[in-house]
Amino acid sequence: MTIRVLLVDDQALVRSGFRMLLDSSDDIDVVAEAENGAEALERMAEVRVDVVLMDIRMPVMDGVETTKRIVASGAPAKVLVLTTFDADEYVFAALRAGASGFLLKDSRPDELLQAIRSVANGDSVVAPSATRRLLDRFVPMLPTGQGRTDSRLDVLTDREREVLVEIAKGATNAEISTTLYMAEGTVKTHIGRLFTKLHARDRVQLVLIAYETDLIKP
Repeated sequence: MTIRVLLVDDQALVRSGFRMLLDSSDDIDVVAEAENGAEALERMAEVRVDVVLMDIRMPVMDGVETTKRIVASGAPAKVLVLTTFDADEYVFAALRAGASGFLLKDSRPDELLQAIRSVANGDSVVAPSATRRLLDRFVPMLPTGQGRTDSRLDVLTDREREVLVEIAKGATNAEISTTLYMAEGTVKTHIGRLFTKLHARDRVQLVLIAYETDLIKP
């Protein structure tokens, strides 16, 4: 299946570079481009899109607001945020808005291609190392529970909580399998239950929930 991509970036040269890379892949097709969020929403009304490659800082409408509107519309398209990270303080807001993950603009070409494929398949693309960097920077911005328990975790079993803790640490399924002494297939089953019970779209949201509920602390 060909993955249909919408490029959203206010710099034409950046879009051109991404288009050249993505068009070199047989299973990825750039179907439209936009230089800001407002234009991106217009393009999405005109063509079917599977993945939106979204810049954060743009005029007219930034990537955070655009992501919110895409998710609120119920569109099946997944949003993959591209950022310079060190200079960008809106990444956390974008993930909260519903982005399926983020990637650094200086990532290797093969990482970008694989990230698009992963997002199209409904997976998160936040690598463990990137998850740690994200949390180290943005967890202090989360509201504290001030000693109160969060009822969202009441529906979880002890084993599901353990799996959630490992996910929040940035562990892969294979690493969770080793740490908790369970089959990798069992890990996937627990993660599926976490998605359902916590109403999470993807692994990124599970990480954020773990920190928001003080299940794990920075």
